Amino acid sequence: MRFFKMKATIRTQGRQFTVTEGDILTVNQYRDTEAGSDVEINEVLAVGEGEKAVFGAPLVDGASVSAKVLENKRGKKVTVYKKKRRKGFEKKRGHRQELSVIKIESITTA
Repeated sequence: MRFFKMKATIRTQGRQFTVTEGDILTVNQYRDTEAGSDVEINEVLAVGEGEKAVFGAPLVDGASVSAKVLENKRGKKVTVYKKKRRKGFEKKRGHRQELSVIKIESITTA
């Protein structure tokens, strides 16, 4: 007998992910969280796999995914450079995105 981990498609921090228990994701930072804190994700779009899949319209009622924040960090630096030729205009700026690394602990359905 083969044991399958439950899959879920979630929407968090403006992006969608298909996850199973134990997955580690890098997402935009959850504000007011520290390493080790728990996060509850209630925006579940689909749960299950194959014939047992349940799809929401747009969300599955009563389904949630719990995750643990492993660390908060900053992403790679992105350099933004603007220039207008023959005008003497040059602008150089940098940006580093705030990120959270999370681990999916459990997937629950109603």
